[in-house]
Amino acid sequence: MKLSLISLAALAGIILSGCSKSNSGKGVIAFSTLTSSNPFFTVISDNLAAEAKANGYDVIITSGDEDVKKQSDQVQNFIVQKVSAIVLNPCDSKSIGPAIEAANKAGIPVFTCDIKCVAPNAKVVSHIATDNFQGGRMAGDAMIEALGEEGGQVLVLDKREVESCTLRVAGFKEVIEAHNANRTSGKIEIVAELPGKGEKTKGRETTQAAMQSHPNISGIFAINDPSALGAYSALEEAGKADQVKIIAFDGQPEGKQAIKDGRIYADPVQFPDKIGRQTAQSIVAYFNGEEVAAEQLIPTELYRKADADNDPSLN
Repeated sequence: MKLSLISLAALAGIILSGCSKSNSGKGVIAFSTLTSSNPFFTVISDNLAAEAKANGYDVIITSGDEDVKKQSDQVQNFIVQKVSAIVLNPCDSKSIGPAIEAANKAGIPVFTCDIKCVAPNAKVVSHIATDNFQGGRMAGDAMIEALGEEGGQVLVLDKREVESCTLRVAGFKEVIEAHNANRTSGKIEIVAELPGKGEKTKGRETTQAAMQSHPNISGIFAINDPSALGAYSALEEAGKADQVKIIAFDGQPEGKQAIKDGRIYADPVQFPDKIGRQTAQSIVAYFNGEEVAAEQLIPTELYRKADADNDPSLN
Protein backbone atom coordinates (compact mmCIF):
# COMPACT_ATOMS: atom_id res chain seq x y z
CA MET A 1 0.00 0.00 0.00
CA LYS A 2 2.19 2.77 -1.27
CA LEU A 3 1.16 6.43 -0.99
CA SER A 4 1.11 8.21 -4.30
CA LEU A 5 1.51 12.01 -4.21
CA ILE A 6 0.71 12.41 -7.86
CA SER A 7 2.87 14.75 -9.94
CA LEU A 8 1.39 17.21 -12.39
CA ALA A 9 2.35 14.96 -15.27
CA ALA A 10 0.67 11.97 -13.69
CA LEU A 11 -2.30 14.12 -12.80
CA ALA A 12 -2.70 15.18 -16.40
CA GLY A 13 -2.64 11.53 -17.43
CA ILE A 14 -5.38 10.72 -14.99
CA ILE A 15 -7.54 13.58 -16.23
CA LEU A 16 -7.17 12.37 -19.80
CA SER A 17 -8.13 8.85 -18.83
CA GLY A 18 -11.35 10.10 -17.22
CA CYS A 19 -11.02 8.12 -14.03
CA SER A 20 -8.89 8.10 -10.93
CA LYS A 21 -6.24 5.43 -10.47
CA SER A 22 -5.41 3.99 -7.07
CA ASN A 23 -2.46 1.77 -6.29
CA SER A 24 -4.23 0.47 -3.21
CA GLY A 25 -7.64 -0.23 -4.68
CA LYS A 26 -9.34 1.62 -1.81
CA GLY A 27 -9.58 4.87 -3.74
CA VAL A 28 -8.10 8.35 -4.09
CA ILE A 29 -8.53 11.33 -1.78
CA ALA A 30 -8.03 14.64 -3.60
CA PHE A 31 -6.98 17.69 -1.59
CA SER A 32 -6.85 21.29 -2.81
CA THR A 33 -5.08 23.36 -0.18
CA LEU A 34 -5.28 27.13 0.19
CA THR A 35 -1.60 27.63 -0.61
CA SER A 36 1.67 25.73 -0.67
CA SER A 37 3.71 28.78 0.38
CA ASN A 38 2.55 28.81 4.02
CA PRO A 39 4.14 26.00 6.11
CA PHE A 40 0.93 25.68 8.13
CA PHE A 41 -0.89 24.20 5.15
CA THR A 42 2.06 21.99 4.26
CA VAL A 43 1.84 20.40 7.71
CA ILE A 44 -1.89 19.74 7.17
CA SER A 45 -1.16 18.19 3.75
CA ASP A 46 1.70 16.01 4.99
CA ASN A 47 -0.26 14.62 7.93
CA LEU A 48 -3.42 14.05 5.90
CA ALA A 49 -1.39 12.15 3.29
CA ALA A 50 0.43 10.05 5.89
CA GLU A 51 -2.82 9.09 7.65
CA ALA A 52 -4.45 8.27 4.32
CA LYS A 53 -1.50 6.04 3.43
CA ALA A 54 -1.81 4.20 6.74
CA ASN A 55 -5.42 3.46 5.83
CA GLY A 56 -4.74 2.32 2.27
CA TYR A 57 -5.70 5.40 0.25
CA ASP A 58 -3.78 7.30 -2.39
CA VAL A 59 -3.74 11.10 -2.35
CA ILE A 60 -3.67 13.91 -4.91
CA ILE A 61 -2.51 17.25 -3.45
CA THR A 62 -2.83 20.52 -5.35
CA SER A 63 -2.58 24.17 -4.32
CA GLY A 64 -5.31 26.70 -5.00
CA ASP A 65 -2.70 29.47 -4.59
CA GLU A 66 -5.37 31.60 -2.86
CA ASP A 67 -7.25 31.83 -6.18
CA VAL A 68 -10.83 30.59 -5.92
CA LYS A 69 -11.19 30.19 -9.70
CA LYS A 70 -8.06 28.04 -9.85
CA GLN A 71 -9.32 25.98 -6.93
CA SER A 72 -12.74 25.58 -8.54
CA ASP A 73 -11.04 24.30 -11.70
CA GLN A 74 -9.10 21.81 -9.57
CA VAL A 75 -12.36 20.55 -8.06
CA GLN A 76 -13.78 20.10 -11.56
CA ASN A 77 -10.71 18.05 -12.47
CA PHE A 78 -11.22 15.91 -9.36
CA ILE A 79 -14.81 15.29 -10.47
CA VAL A 80 -13.65 14.26 -13.96
CA GLN A 81 -11.18 11.87 -12.34
CA LYS A 82 -13.97 10.33 -10.24
CA VAL A 83 -11.97 10.55 -7.01
CA SER A 84 -13.38 8.93 -3.88
CA ALA A 85 -13.46 12.10 -1.75
CA ILE A 86 -12.49 15.76 -2.00
CA VAL A 87 -10.89 17.85 0.76
CA LEU A 88 -10.65 21.63 0.58
CA ASN A 89 -9.13 24.57 2.39
CA PRO A 90 -11.44 26.99 0.56
CA CYS A 91 -9.67 29.99 -0.99
CA ASP A 92 -12.93 31.90 -0.50
CA SER A 93 -15.48 30.62 2.00
CA LYS A 94 -18.47 31.75 -0.09
CA SER A 95 -17.29 31.67 -3.69
CA ILE A 96 -16.18 28.03 -3.52
CA GLY A 97 -19.85 27.05 -3.12
CA PRO A 98 -20.65 26.24 -6.80
CA ALA A 99 -17.61 23.96 -7.06
CA ILE A 100 -18.71 22.02 -3.99
CA GLU A 101 -22.26 21.83 -5.36
CA ALA A 102 -20.84 20.29 -8.54
CA ALA A 103 -19.09 17.63 -6.47
CA ASN A 104 -22.34 17.04 -4.56
CA LYS A 105 -24.18 16.41 -7.85
CA ALA A 106 -21.45 13.99 -8.89
CA GLY A 107 -21.93 12.03 -5.68
CA ILE A 108 -18.42 12.76 -4.35
CA PRO A 109 -18.27 13.50 -0.61
CA VAL A 110 -16.60 16.80 0.28
CA PHE A 111 -14.74 17.59 3.49
CA THR A 112 -13.26 20.94 4.51
CA CYS A 113 -10.42 21.53 6.93
CA ASP A 114 -9.14 24.67 8.62
CA ILE A 115 -11.32 26.98 6.47
CA LYS A 116 -15.09 26.55 6.39
CA CYS A 117 -17.43 26.87 3.41
CA VAL A 118 -20.37 29.15 4.22
CA ALA A 119 -22.17 28.93 0.87
CA PRO A 120 -25.76 27.94 1.80
CA ASN A 121 -26.36 25.27 -0.87
CA ALA A 122 -22.99 23.52 -0.70
CA LYS A 123 -23.02 20.27 1.28
CA VAL A 124 -19.95 19.28 3.28
CA VAL A 125 -19.80 15.99 5.18
CA SER A 126 -17.58 17.36 7.94
CA HIS A 127 -15.51 20.45 8.71
CA ILE A 128 -12.36 19.82 10.75
CA ALA A 129 -10.64 22.91 12.09
CA THR A 130 -9.21 24.91 14.92
CA ASP A 131 -11.80 26.43 17.23
CA ASN A 132 -11.05 29.83 15.75
CA PHE A 133 -13.58 31.78 17.81
CA GLN A 134 -12.10 30.34 21.01
CA GLY A 135 -8.63 31.17 19.69
CA GLY A 136 -9.71 34.72 18.93
CA ARG A 137 -10.99 35.10 22.48
CA MET A 138 -7.63 33.85 23.71
CA ALA A 139 -5.90 36.45 21.53
CA GLY A 140 -8.09 39.12 23.13
CA ASP A 141 -7.03 37.96 26.60
CA ALA A 142 -3.40 38.11 25.48
CA MET A 143 -3.83 41.68 24.18
CA ILE A 144 -5.33 42.77 27.50
CA GLU A 145 -2.41 41.16 29.29
CA ALA A 146 0.15 42.76 26.95
CA LEU A 147 -1.24 46.32 27.16
CA GLY A 148 -1.97 46.23 30.88
CA GLU A 149 -4.00 48.85 32.72
CA GLU A 150 -3.09 51.62 30.30
CA GLY A 151 -4.93 50.03 27.38
CA GLY A 152 -4.40 51.76 24.06
CA GLN A 153 -5.19 51.83 20.36
CA VAL A 154 -5.17 48.55 18.42
CA LEU A 155 -4.92 47.69 14.73
CA VAL A 156 -6.46 44.44 13.46
CA LEU A 157 -4.97 42.81 10.35
CA ASP A 158 -7.71 40.57 8.98
CA LYS A 159 -8.59 38.36 6.01
CA ARG A 160 -12.34 38.68 5.60
CA GLU A 161 -12.82 36.33 2.67
CA VAL A 162 -11.84 33.38 4.88
CA GLU A 163 -14.33 32.28 7.55
CA SER A 164 -11.70 31.01 10.01
CA CYS A 165 -10.09 34.46 10.09
CA THR A 166 -13.39 36.29 10.58
CA LEU A 167 -14.09 34.01 13.54
CA ARG A 168 -10.72 34.90 15.08
CA VAL A 169 -11.48 38.58 14.81
CA ALA A 170 -15.01 38.08 16.18
CA GLY A 171 -13.69 36.24 19.24
CA PHE A 172 -11.00 38.89 19.76
CA LYS A 173 -13.51 41.73 19.58
CA GLU A 174 -15.93 40.03 21.98
CA VAL A 175 -13.25 39.87 24.69
CA ILE A 176 -12.07 43.43 24.07
CA GLU A 177 -15.65 44.75 24.23
CA ALA A 178 -16.24 42.92 27.53
CA HIS A 179 -12.97 44.35 28.87
CA ASN A 180 -14.06 47.89 27.98
CA ALA A 181 -17.55 47.59 29.47
CA ASN A 182 -18.12 49.92 32.43
CA ARG A 183 -14.53 51.15 32.19
CA THR A 184 -13.73 54.85 32.27
CA SER A 185 -9.99 54.47 31.73
CA GLY A 186 -7.59 51.89 30.31
CA LYS A 187 -9.87 51.00 27.43
CA ILE A 188 -8.59 49.15 24.38
CA GLU A 189 -9.80 50.88 21.23
CA ILE A 190 -9.78 49.05 17.90
CA VAL A 191 -9.01 51.99 15.62
CA ALA A 192 -8.81 50.09 12.32
CA GLU A 193 -9.54 46.66 10.80
CA LEU A 194 -7.55 46.35 7.60
CA PRO A 195 -6.62 43.52 5.20
CA GLY A 196 -3.32 41.83 5.97
CA LYS A 197 -4.18 38.92 3.63
CA GLY A 198 -2.26 36.55 5.90
CA GLU A 199 0.97 37.54 4.10
CA LYS A 200 4.21 39.17 5.23
CA THR A 201 4.31 41.68 2.38
CA LYS A 202 0.71 42.79 2.77
CA GLY A 203 0.99 42.85 6.56
CA ARG A 204 3.97 45.18 6.27
CA GLU A 205 2.33 47.47 3.70
CA THR A 206 -0.96 47.69 5.60
CA THR A 207 0.78 48.46 8.88
CA GLN A 208 2.87 51.17 7.23
CA ALA A 209 -0.30 52.81 5.89
CA ALA A 210 -2.16 52.43 9.19
CA MET A 211 0.60 54.17 11.12
CA GLN A 212 0.13 57.25 8.97
CA SER A 213 -3.49 57.57 10.10
CA HIS A 214 -2.99 56.16 13.60
CA PRO A 215 0.51 57.03 14.84
CA ASN A 216 -0.30 56.10 18.45
CA ILE A 217 -1.05 52.42 17.92
CA SER A 218 0.09 50.37 20.90
CA GLY A 219 -1.15 46.93 19.83
CA ILE A 220 -1.68 44.85 16.70
CA PHE A 221 -3.73 41.67 16.36
CA ALA A 222 -2.83 39.79 13.18
CA ILE A 223 -4.81 36.74 12.09
CA ASN A 224 -1.64 34.69 11.44
CA ASP A 225 2.12 34.65 11.94
CA PRO A 226 3.15 35.82 8.44
CA SER A 227 1.04 38.99 8.55
CA ALA A 228 2.24 39.62 12.12
CA LEU A 229 5.87 39.34 11.04
CA GLY A 230 5.16 41.74 8.19
CA ALA A 231 3.66 44.16 10.71
CA TYR A 232 6.78 43.85 12.86
CA SER A 233 8.97 44.76 9.88
CA ALA A 234 6.94 47.94 9.38
CA LEU A 235 7.23 48.83 13.07
CA GLU A 236 10.97 48.18 13.02
CA GLU A 237 11.45 50.42 9.99
CA ALA A 238 9.47 53.18 11.74
CA GLY A 239 11.47 52.81 14.96
CA LYS A 240 8.37 51.69 16.87
CA ALA A 241 9.06 47.99 17.39
CA ASP A 242 9.48 48.48 21.16
CA GLN A 243 6.31 50.54 21.48
CA VAL A 244 3.75 48.14 19.98
CA LYS A 245 2.70 44.69 21.23
CA ILE A 246 1.79 42.14 18.54
CA ILE A 247 -0.57 39.22 19.11
CA ALA A 248 -0.58 36.75 16.22
CA PHE A 249 -2.17 33.35 15.59
CA ASP A 250 -0.87 29.92 14.48
CA GLY A 251 2.23 29.16 16.52
CA GLN A 252 4.21 27.62 13.72
CA PRO A 253 8.04 27.44 14.06
CA GLU A 254 8.70 30.92 12.62
CA GLY A 255 6.04 32.43 14.86
CA LYS A 256 7.31 30.64 17.94
CA GLN A 257 10.85 31.84 17.22
CA ALA A 258 9.51 35.40 16.89
CA ILE A 259 7.90 35.05 20.31
CA LYS A 260 11.18 33.85 21.77
CA ASP A 261 12.97 36.81 20.16
CA GLY A 262 10.40 39.28 21.51
CA ARG A 263 9.01 40.30 18.12
CA ILE A 264 5.57 38.80 18.86
CA TYR A 265 4.06 38.84 22.35
CA ALA A 266 1.94 35.67 22.14
CA ASP A 267 0.08 33.29 19.83
CA PRO A 268 -2.97 31.11 20.24
CA VAL A 269 -1.35 27.95 18.87
CA GLN A 270 -3.07 25.79 16.27
CA PHE A 271 -2.32 22.11 15.63
CA PRO A 272 -2.23 21.57 11.85
CA ASP A 273 -0.87 18.05 12.31
CA LYS A 274 -4.04 17.11 14.21
CA ILE A 275 -6.23 18.81 11.60
CA GLY A 276 -4.62 16.78 8.80
CA ARG A 277 -4.79 13.45 10.62
CA GLN A 278 -8.35 13.98 11.87
CA THR A 279 -9.53 14.91 8.39
CA ALA A 280 -8.16 11.68 6.93
CA GLN A 281 -9.58 9.66 9.83
CA SER A 282 -12.99 11.25 9.26
CA ILE A 283 -12.95 10.25 5.59
CA VAL A 284 -12.03 6.68 6.50
CA ALA A 285 -14.78 6.57 9.13
CA TYR A 286 -17.31 7.91 6.60
CA PHE A 287 -16.46 5.19 4.09
CA ASN A 288 -16.70 2.60 6.86
CA GLY A 289 -20.30 3.67 7.42
CA GLU A 290 -19.63 5.38 10.74
CA GLU A 291 -21.32 8.58 11.83
CA VAL A 292 -19.09 11.63 11.35
CA ALA A 293 -19.80 14.91 13.13
CA ALA A 294 -20.64 17.82 10.86
CA GLU A 295 -18.10 20.02 12.66
CA GLN A 296 -15.03 19.00 14.63
CA LEU A 297 -13.20 21.80 16.43
CA ILE A 298 -9.73 21.59 17.99
CA PRO A 299 -9.01 24.10 20.82
CA THR A 300 -6.00 26.43 20.73
CA GLU A 301 -3.44 26.95 23.50
CA LEU A 302 -1.79 30.28 24.32
CA TYR A 303 1.97 30.36 23.73
CA ARG A 304 4.05 33.12 25.35
CA LYS A 305 7.77 33.88 25.67
CA ALA A 306 8.10 31.65 28.74
CA ASP A 307 6.84 28.74 26.62
CA ALA A 308 9.26 29.61 23.83
CA ASP A 309 12.20 29.84 26.22
CA ASN A 310 11.48 26.26 27.34
CA ASP A 311 10.63 24.89 23.90
CA PRO A 312 13.23 22.26 22.87
CA SER A 313 12.22 22.62 19.21
CA LEU A 314 13.67 26.15 19.09
CA ASN A 315 17.36 26.99 18.88
